[in-house]
Formats: sequence, structure tokens, C-alpha cells
Amino acid sequence: MSGEQVSARVDVWIWSVRLTRTRSVASDACRGGHVRVNGVRVKPAHVVRVGDEVRLRHEGRERIVVVSRVITKRVGGAVAAECYVDKSPPPPPREEAVMVAVRARGAGRPTKRERRSIDKLLGRPVVEGRDRRARPD
Repeated sequence: MSGEQVSARVDVWIWSVRLTRTRSVASDACRGGHVRVNGVRVKPAHVVRVGDEVRLRHEGRERIVVVSRVITKRVGGAVAAECYVDKSPPPPPREEAVMVAVRARGAGRPTKRERRSIDKLLGRPVVEGRDRRARPD
């Protein structure tokens, strides 16, 4: 071997190949049960080796990678991408921007008519006016 490590801690490896932004996020993901190696939930100190399948649930997405090279130091994005084979499903498409009702600053409270149009825009159910009580004669 050319001085390369054969195994590393899973939290260090996840951070080193840039699957998470910080090592503490990687450790917290392991402790929270969001990291699996070969189908088994692991702790941050679990050893990862070449050929292991690592599954990481992070930021609303599951990443599935197969370790092709073990590293312990954080490296650039191009080098990090060579350290694993990505078998993750494609990310879901970003939803189109949702229209948001915006009022001019200092415009005051909306009128009844404006409030109804805002409710219609936001898809809220139409609320009928209150029934008037019969006045005692």
C-alpha cells in the first residue's frame, strides 16, 4: 500500500468526502440513527472499509454511496468524488416558487376585500359571515 489507511471512522469519512458540512453533523447523524453501513445502524466510531455501502439520510434526502477509497482528511470536491461511487436516487425536483401575498410596508391592516382575496390566493376555505342573531322585539 502507498501509505493509505485501510479503515476510518464512519463520521470522519462522511465529513472527509463532503457528504456533510461539518464533522459534528456527521456524528449527530450517526447518533440519531441516520447512517447505515451495509444495512446496519452504526455509531460514529464504526470502522468503514473499501466496498462498504454507506446510507446517509441528511437534509431530507437519502444518499447511498459505496466506499471506493478510505480517507481521513477533508479534501476538495473533485478528489472527494473519487472516494465513493454514488448510487443515490436523483434528488426530487425543486418545487416552483409559491406565490406569497406581499403587502407594502406601512399599508396597514388589509381590508375585508383584500383579506378575502389573500385567502383565495392561499387556497384557504371561504368563511361565511357570522349569522346575525335575531334581535329581541
